[in-house]
Amino acid sequence: MVINFLFFVFSFLILLSSLMVVVVQNSVYSVLFLVLSFVSSAGLLLIFECEFLALMFVIVYVGAIAVLFLFIVMMLDIKIVSSNKDTIKYFPVGLILGSIFSLEILVIVNENFKKNFYSSSVNNNYYVNWFDKLDKFSDIESLGQLIFTQYVLQFLIAGNILLLATIAVVVLTINTNSKQKTQNIFKQISRTHKNVLLLT
Repeated sequence: MVINFLFFVFSFLILLSSLMVVVVQNSVYSVLFLVLSFVSSAGLLLIFECEFLALMFVIVYVGAIAVLFLFIVMMLDIKIVSSNKDTIKYFPVGLILGSIFSLEILVIVNENFKKNFYSSSVNNNYYVNWFDKLDKFSDIESLGQLIFTQYVLQFLIAGNILLLATIAVVVLTINTNSKQKTQNIFKQISRTHKNVLLLT
């Protein structure tokens, strides 16, 4: 009962935040609603027991991409312009494309549910707990076993490439050609009365 309630809450948050990403005129608020949609998607994946994908959503999308979008939007300082004319202008085209896209999704979902062994309709689909019928391994355990047994060489090569990229960024930021101001203590001490600037 609690899982069903959380499923509906996260689904409602995903739909609402995705709609607000498009509707809101302020770009900063749009990026914040995008972050909310990613977090809600991660919560939905946790309910479905896809822990690895949920963690990747939070780490990669929220922790890197959405924060990058937020910094870019804040640095660009985009002015808020009234877009009522553009909305009325592009509304018929958007309505036609949205209707075609929704129709395609409904046809695909209906065809896939007709291939179900337990039902021939989307309304009469029965839940089957496939987790009990398979080996009881989590996603992280199965991916870890796969990476560190069959693809350990590729994993080490990818890690070395990332390390080289990090070192290259640090080396490229070092500017050795610029004239740095250094302090010559001997020259400062050995000044005479003639080359001293006196302020009167």
